[in-house]
Amino acid sequence: MGDCSHASIAGGPARGASRRLRYVLALTTAFMLVEAAGGWLSGSLALLADAGHMLTDVGALGLSLLTASIARRPADDRKTYGYLRWEILAALVNGAALIVIAGWVVYEAVHRLGQPHPVAGGLLLGVAAAGALANAVALRLLHGAHEHSLNTRGAYLHVMADLLGSVAAVGAGVVILLTGWTPIDPILSVLLALLILAGAWRLVRESTDILLEAVPRTVSMPDVQERMLAVDGVRAVHDLHVWTVTSGVIAMSGHAVVPALGDHPAVLDGIRRAMGTLGIGHVTIQLEVGDGCEPVETDASHAPSHAGHSHPH
Repeated sequence: MGDCSHASIAGGPARGASRRLRYVLALTTAFMLVEAAGGWLSGSLALLADAGHMLTDVGALGLSLLTASIARRPADDRKTYGYLRWEILAALVNGAALIVIAGWVVYEAVHRLGQPHPVAGGLLLGVAAAGALANAVALRLLHGAHEHSLNTRGAYLHVMADLLGSVAAVGAGVVILLTGWTPIDPILSVLLALLILAGAWRLVRESTDILLEAVPRTVSMPDVQERMLAVDGVRAVHDLHVWTVTSGVIAMSGHAVVPALGDHPAVLDGIRRAMGTLGIGHVTIQLEVGDGCEPVETDASHAPSHAGHSHPH
């Protein structure tokens, strides 16, 4: 019979990634205060924009840490997948926050292009250089971990945008010191905002796809069907669904038509192995008796069937 216990789902944020997030949070908070003070004293929009972005980073990193802790809570009778989706919600919030920030920076930059504002280039350059160094360290701490968690990737994109902001501010400081041309400050801020917007849009799109249980972009449904039909004993398949539970955890369910249920363990194992080659680790299959020569009805309530769950360990 099928495994009726709660599924043990591998994935979600690792404790090592959470530790790195705490280090990055402390570093970001410290330099947010430095850049805010530097931007106010120098009159630089690039620094103020980066400090404002770092303020949302503090909230985003705090949210990421909170959701990472919640996501590790075990599954129960009410939440059989546990709390893994919390990291996807956090990623969606982070992406939306980045879009709002990018819009504010563009608005303020356009305003400043119409009314040039004096900028202290020396102070701008010094603070921006220190900020760039701090953001580079933070980015290095998160490097690698962002590939396995959408939540951590959201934090990584925030820090990446901070680094780009600091580099843009350094460039603005150099130009202002050498030429005195202050419009470079809002112009570079707009370029920064566009880069932030591109990363934010990808984050929102990916997290929304997961929440809507869309087919992962790395999986082809015709390929899923073809590999299931290639399993010895499978004559037809239908009602196939593939979705992402959380970062790195892809699930699949479907019906397979077989000539007899006596060989179902071998068929289930074959399907599990076939799906594993596509990166699908959580497989639930219902077997039905049939010859595969007639169209299979969606409603199989009158046909003998067997539900099998296969989870690799």
